[in-house]
Amino acid sequence: MTQTPDSSGLPADETARRRAGLVNGTAAYLLWGFLPLYFNSLAPAGSLEILSHRIVWCLLFCGLLLALTRGYPLVWRILRSPRAAVTLIAASVLIAVNWLGFLLGVELGRVVEVSLGYYINPLITILLGVLFLRERLRPLQWTAVGVAAVAVLVISVGYGSVPWLGLLVAFTFAGYGLLKNKVGAAVGALGGLTVETLILTLPAAAFIGWTLAAGTDTFTTQGSWHLVFMLLLGPATALPLLLFSAAARRIPLSWVGMLQFITPSLQFVTGVWLLGEEMSPARWAGFAVIWIACTLFITDMVRTSRRR
Repeated sequence: MTQTPDSSGLPADETARRRAGLVNGTAAYLLWGFLPLYFNSLAPAGSLEILSHRIVWCLLFCGLLLALTRGYPLVWRILRSPRAAVTLIAASVLIAVNWLGFLLGVELGRVVEVSLGYYINPLITILLGVLFLRERLRPLQWTAVGVAAVAVLVISVGYGSVPWLGLLVAFTFAGYGLLKNKVGAAVGALGGLTVETLILTLPAAAFIGWTLAAGTDTFTTQGSWHLVFMLLLGPATALPLLLFSAAARRIPLSWVGMLQFITPSLQFVTGVWLLGEEMSPARWAGFAVIWIACTLFITDMVRTSRRR
């Protein structure tokens, strides 16, 4: 049966597929963008305590989803594959450091700096592609990378120190994406996240046990709402990733490239206008330059997508 094209020239089922992908992708990046407010609401819990609970409750939530979808055989196949298992061990370390850097940004009042990391993350990702996957950058991509480097330099000079927290989240997330790219065909989003949190659960559970024994935890001492919000760290971690995975299968890469800037933009707005972080003229200048780099990056993606 022939599909009737809509006004965009695409078959109706493909249009519906892309629309669903766009909704899923937008929802994922919106959820990631509002995470600083969520983590800020968990005070007085510190970064390590939140990270540990995030890992443990995320594993339990993933286990529930696997039970509902009968996905445990996939996890078993991942664990039986030495290559996939070793790669996911490395990926779990990187994502744990990334999550900790994000949480420190919230705890230390440096959400704007974290947003800088996620603005430059796509540019770090394409650089890693050059170094490890032998990819070749197009001229506009090289320009975007150079402009981003200038932005980091402007912020470093004006702020008096290197924005190490932003660079930490940028490089760890780019490295995490590179490792997941190597096993992406064999490991789905849910299966991969389950294995990664499984690897991290032993030290996370040990830290939670230590805080409970020492009486320094906030999990059981800050009231029922705090306890519920800590438990919800599981779905708050897993759901955006699953929505993103569903979107990436349905929409063009150029769309994903544009959508990903929703998250750092929301983080920037949160840090400046909701959490009241200071923005010196040098920081404004640096972010103006980084926004130019992001615009060049998006322009290149759109041009390449149209040519293809």
